[in-house]
Amino acid sequence: MNKRGQNLRVVVADDEAPARSRIRDLLEDCAASLALEVVGEAVNGHALVNMLQNTQADVVLLDIRMPEMDGIEAAQHIQKLLDAPSVIFTTAYDAYAVKAFELHAVDYLVKPIRLRRLYDALARVRSVTPLSLDVLQQLTPDPRKHLSVQERGRLLLVPVDKVLFMRAELKYVTIRTAEREYLLEESLTRLEQEFHERFVRVHRSYLVAREHVESFERGADGSESGWIVKLRGLEERLPVSRRQQHVMREFGRF
Repeated sequence: MNKRGQNLRVVVADDEAPARSRIRDLLEDCAASLALEVVGEAVNGHALVNMLQNTQADVVLLDIRMPEMDGIEAAQHIQKLLDAPSVIFTTAYDAYAVKAFELHAVDYLVKPIRLRRLYDALARVRSVTPLSLDVLQQLTPDPRKHLSVQERGRLLLVPVDKVLFMRAELKYVTIRTAEREYLLEESLTRLEQEFHERFVRVHRSYLVAREHVESFERGADGSESGWIVKLRGLEERLPVSRRQQHVMREFGRF
C-alpha cells in the first residue's frame, strides 16, 4: 500500500457505464480535499482480477452484482494477491448483503452513492483491517465459479466446472482439469462444504465432479474397497474407500 501522503490509488469495478461515470464524478469531488487518483476501471470481477495483477491499487470500489464473476467472489480472489487492495463494496439496496456486511463490519456504499459517505469511506480506508477469506465466504451463500491458483507470481483463475477431481496432499489440494493439474492452498474439507452440489467425496483424499463420473469398476490396485471410479476424459482411475462406498448408490451402481 502507498505510504501516507501519497495519492490513494482507486479502481472502480461496475458493469454499468453510467454507474462508473457517476463514481468518477464523485471521486473528482472527493479529490478536492483528499489526495486520490483513479488508476483503472473494470466491467466485471474477472476483468478486475486480471487488471490488479498489473495495476497497483490501494482500494477497489467493487459492485456486487456483475456478470461472469460477482464482486464478492472477485474479492475472495484478489485477497490472494501479494499486495491486495482494500475493498469497499457498492450495491443497490440488498437486504441480505447489507445485513451480512454489518454483521462482519465490512465497508459498503448503497447506491445511489452519496458524496459524504464515499469521502468518509475513502478517508479511513488505510486504517481498515483487510478482509479475510473466511469473512468473504460468509457474505454469500453461493459457491465460487472459479478457483484462484498462485503460480509463478501470477494468479490463475480456473473455472470450477472444468475441474474433474480434487486431491488432498499435505497442506495443498491438487485440482485436475482435462488439460493439467494445479496446486491450490485450501482445505479439501472446506472445498467439499462449498461445492457439495457439484463434487462428491469418494475417498478421504478425493472429491470428484458428479457430472464427470462415467463408471465404478471392480479390481482396483491399491483401493481398500476394491472399487475405483472412472471419470470422463481422464485415464487415471481414482480409489473409492470402504467408508464412501455408499456414494455409488447415488449413481445407480448398487
